[in-house]
Amino acid sequence: MPRSVPLGRTLAALLLSCALVAGATACGDSDDTSGGNAASASAAASPSVSVSASAEKQRLAKTRFVANAGLAAGATYQWIVKPYRAGTFKKGAEGRRLALVKAGLAGGFAYNRLKAAAENAKADPLLSKAVAPLTAGIESLKGLGTKLRKGEAGEGDVGAFESVIDSIKNAGKDAGAEVKDKVPSTSQLTG
Repeated sequence: MPRSVPLGRTLAALLLSCALVAGATACGDSDDTSGGNAASASAAASPSVSVSASAEKQRLAKTRFVANAGLAAGATYQWIVKPYRAGTFKKGAEGRRLALVKAGLAGGFAYNRLKAAAENAKADPLLSKAVAPLTAGIESLKGLGTKLRKGEAGEGDVGAFESVIDSIKNAGKDAGAEVKDKVPSTSQLTG
């Protein structure tokens, strides 16, 4: 049967270990008269670190682009396009008020995620070329969340969201970053 170790002992051991590691890395050879060994060693390591860091940044940019664009697409379809086509936004429709509030939140959320996706695309050369022409379309969506929430949005406004989402999806697919709809939770919309 394993015995439990008191928290104080565990904490003391952890602090001692950290102090030893920090002390060992901080200590250096002060008698180094060449002056160039440490600098040349770090300069030699620097290019490989920056190349791998750059590749990692590109990979993460694509992943973030796909995640953000997918959330925007999912929110747009689930809370704007689908209720609009079902007639939920029409005056007198059952659940209209709640649907309009959710659509307004989804519109703001989708705009925010599309802006983030466009920003993520800048870190990847292929994605940045594909997404750059779409930034004007994304900017055109800025006030549509409020318009949806007030019940003033029409077929053209809903179509604008669909068009921008489809363009982003196609640009991602052409750049090797296929975007799939991911419906965010209601708490993410208000978040």
